[in-house]
Amino acid sequence: MRLGVLTSGGDCPGLNAVIRSVVHRAITDHADEVVGVEDGFLGLIENRTRTLTLDDVHGILTRGGTILGSARVARDRMREAVSRAKELADEVGIDALVAIGGEGTLTAARMFSDAGLPVVAVPKTIDNDIDATDVTFGHDTAVHVATEAIDRLKTTAESHQRVMVVELMGRHTGWIALNAGMAGGAHGILIPERPFDIETVCCMIEERFARGKKFAIVAVAEGARPAPGTMKFEHGGTDLYGHQTFGGIGNRLSAEIERWIGKESRPVILGHTQRGGSPTAQDRVLATRFGWHAVEAAHEGAFGHMTALRSGRIVPVPIADAVARLKTVPESRWIEAEAVL
Repeated sequence: MRLGVLTSGGDCPGLNAVIRSVVHRAITDHADEVVGVEDGFLGLIENRTRTLTLDDVHGILTRGGTILGSARVARDRMREAVSRAKELADEVGIDALVAIGGEGTLTAARMFSDAGLPVVAVPKTIDNDIDATDVTFGHDTAVHVATEAIDRLKTTAESHQRVMVVELMGRHTGWIALNAGMAGGAHGILIPERPFDIETVCCMIEERFARGKKFAIVAVAEGARPAPGTMKFEHGGTDLYGHQTFGGIGNRLSAEIERWIGKESRPVILGHTQRGGSPTAQDRVLATRFGWHAVEAAHEGAFGHMTALRSGRIVPVPIADAVARLKTVPESRWIEAEAVL
């Protein structure tokens, strides 16, 4: 089999581990030829590929980012490419494709699969918002980075008797903020699934200072929003690719807290540091397992499916199930978090 592999969407710790695993499993155990498609679906459209050998993936297990690159494709161009799915596969010279990516990539993978290009998908996202799998690789690394940041900010916040508002990634779901906030012992956690009341947040901080505490840490997901009728704030519009834009909640929340309670407050925006760097051991293992099973799925003809972690096992699930809805933080989880704040 001549097996193509691409990475699409935002970069994520563990992408290279998947590529490495696909190459090792395909070449060593199936005598396949592996074709790396550069810059995601854009490389597929523009026929930019290179052969991947065992030497090409040597030493990439620990590297962040992706050796194949990633790029977005405008919706009109993507629809046109899907209409030529079989033709593109013939031009690139692949029998099947392993597409690694998040919700947008999985949606595109489903479209190409429905159009006749044999596709097996591998889910990735630091947001952990793919509903069909227990967890996605990249999330553990992002939580680790965010937790370390909260740990470090505690000492400087206490030294200056400040409030630190830590804005973390999470446009539509609050998994990073929830888990990092709990692990780092944040005093407030604000997530998109539960709109917040600025007065309640400020009262919590005031009560903390009234008890003699010298600082407070608030972890807020970038997609968090105030409840209707409370703090006025609107997230951005849409970008060139039709995705809603987010940003600014950390700065606005910090300013409002300082205005309400008269305590010095500082925003800290971690941004893309959560997506970069070497993946944790847990993410390396999960990514490697996903890659191994993606190759097996291709050889078993399980096209139109995605590798998923279910109760410790890697199983194929229809890509359609993966993109049906986002995995949001359930009420039971934020109730647990509130109990230990």
